Amino acid sequence: MTSLRMKMNTFYAWDDDVLVLNLLGTPNAKTDKLGKPKGNQLKINVAAVPRGGKATDHMVKFLAKEFGVKGNDIEVVFGRMNVNKQVRIKNPQSLPSVIPART
Repeated sequence: MTSLRMKMNTFYAWDDDVLVLNLLGTPNAKTDKLGKPKGNQLKINVAAVPRGGKATDHMVKFLAKEFGVKGNDIEVVFGRMNVNKQVRIKNPQSLPSVIPART
């Protein structure tokens, strides 16, 4: 996975049918929402407290709805207890507008 991460010059990359996202999380937000890219990360706000991984768990549930997958189709690669995260989403069924469709 290290080689994939090094090749990412944007906040997302495809690894076959897996979407890899670099995220910059903001816990304790008013609402859950995907923001705009900031450098090589996508901003994400979640309305959960950052205690014991609860904000990350909440983020995974939110992302599952956004991408039309089950929660167990999302792997937190790193950053479980940090605002800087990388996730892998297996076979996303829908893509938010900030991510272009695959060609």
